[in-house]
Amino acid sequence: MASLMENFMDILEKENGEYERLTELSRQKRQVIIDGNIPALEEITDQEQEIAGILINLEKKREEIVNDMSIVLSKDPGELTVTNMIAFLSKQPKEQQKLRDLKDRLHGTLGEMAQLNELNESLLQQAMEMTEFDLTLFKSMRQAPTTANYDKRANNTGDILGASGFDAKQ
Repeated sequence: MASLMENFMDILEKENGEYERLTELSRQKRQVIIDGNIPALEEITDQEQEIAGILINLEKKREEIVNDMSIVLSKDPGELTVTNMIAFLSKQPKEQQKLRDLKDRLHGTLGEMAQLNELNESLLQQAMEMTEFDLTLFKSMRQAPTTANYDKRANNTGDILGASGFDAKQ
């Protein structure tokens, strides 16, 4: 059981390290979004996907360890939460404290990452709204005034001006 717990804590430390890398990428992404640097954003997204793959593998390993622990302890794997495992280690205060510290660090890292992701989501939404505004503005700049766009039956034609932006004939 001791080696399973060591493996479990090792996996949690590795997961925390990968989440810290994701958090740092989220910080970088914030400035990239503000700058509108699309190539850098694509590069960061590629790095995030690589880390996500690593995290999926670590999660699978962690689940295998939890399943092995459930067999040894004759418990349901769903009952083996980190909080419950801390309680199980009451007779091993050193390991108990290490697991408690790991839980707190992981919780802090995930909380910070969630905040950064919310901020980045908001920045992306604002960037998209600004782009939509710009497109609408450019489109409206090319349209003729509505007071001058009527056909013989007094219906609005919705004609668009030429590339020069003027509708005057010489």
